[in-house]
Amino acid sequence: MESLRHGLSIGIERVDNEIFLSMKARGTLTHQDYQLITPMIESALHEVKNPKINVFFDCTELAGWDAHAAWDDFKIGLKHGNQFERIALVGNKSWQEYAAKIGSWFISGEAKFFENPEEAVTWLRQQ
Repeated sequence: MESLRHGLSIGIERVDNEIFLSMKARGTLTHQDYQLITPMIESALHEVKNPKINVFFDCTELAGWDAHAAWDDFKIGLKHGNQFERIALVGNKSWQEYAAKIGSWFISGEAKFFENPEEAVTWLRQQ
């Protein structure tokens, strides 16, 4: 039997009240994936007053979310949406571009889709 790899890897960097999240998604994300990642995000934000969050999200290996995981993602957006400055979603599928547009409805900052990772990083650094 072949095992299917899935999940989120995350890097968190803090400088004063600025937080930079670097995330890579693989496969179909599940509720269990969010149970692992959410406490890390919450911990990074806990001690920071008025955090400003920029996200580099590599979705090139993302197949999608199961229903519960999609709900988990939505809840994070609702809880912390006003703290996100910019989200650069790097992908290679048209539905990912639509996901970035829809995601921007739930944050106070900007979300933008890129096919080129270097362009995404350049955009995140422009402020």
